[in-house]
Amino acid sequence: MKILILSDSHGLTSELKQIRDQHTGMDLLIHCGDSELQADDESINGYTVVRGNCDIEAGFPEDRVEEAGGLRLFVTHGHRYSVKSTLMNLSYRAREMEADIVCFGHSHYLGAEMVDNTLFINPGSIRLPRGRREKTYIILEAKERDIILDVYDTATGKIPELSQKFSLAKKQ
Repeated sequence: MKILILSDSHGLTSELKQIRDQHTGMDLLIHCGDSELQADDESINGYTVVRGNCDIEAGFPEDRVEEAGGLRLFVTHGHRYSVKSTLMNLSYRAREMEADIVCFGHSHYLGAEMVDNTLFINPGSIRLPRGRREKTYIILEAKERDIILDVYDTATGKIPELSQKFSLAKKQ
């Protein structure tokens, strides 16, 4: 199973189309908010989208849960959970939602880490990255509970040295 995860595109349209068209065969496309687009905008078509703090579109949900390949993904922008200062609030919510993976944005910082056997993924930003120059997004490949995360830059493609592997423990 393959999932493309991006966030914080802040009004970009051609880049969203280009990324979608470049990565055909994905099982799920996730946008973690701050698209600043309307729900019927063609460039966001095909993406599973949540509402960010800069989105005025009322049609996007604040949070959502997606099931894919036997994994439960909790998707949110992160502003409602204070992710710029801590993952604690988000980890409590992830536990309540019984999430295996949490996808979020808001801070524009690329990162992935395990917290209490839940994988937290922030794909960075494809418009205004912080902490690095690359405008990043992630492709997650899952084989059962083994996860490979590949980081991509919108300009240069895959950044091999940023690839990471994670294993999720089996659910009790």
